[in-house]
Amino acid sequence: MFIIWLFMTEDHKQLLAVFETKVRYLMALCDEQKQKINELTMLLAEKDQEIARQLEDMKVLKAKCDNMLTARVVSVNPGELKSAKMRLSKLVREVDKCIALLNE
Repeated sequence: MFIIWLFMTEDHKQLLAVFETKVRYLMALCDEQKQKINELTMLLAEKDQEIARQLEDMKVLKAKCDNMLTARVVSVNPGELKSAKMRLSKLVREVDKCIALLNE
């Protein structure tokens, strides 16, 4: 390698130095991008876990809501049945909105 270096012109040496600098820059840039990818992958995993927890919480709350509405409908007189159905429809729409927000 040293012998080749002796026969290189100054222009070749300068081009080689520029090339080495650019390669080092690209390697540093590649390392930086790998780090960002790792950070984003970890963030995505955290968000996936959060969504899973939210979905589980939503299922539990929906079950509680259904149980409460069932208990309420059983004890409702015929005049309040329409109101109970409207409340149930409203709650279902709210749950659907929550699901839509979680899916975004």
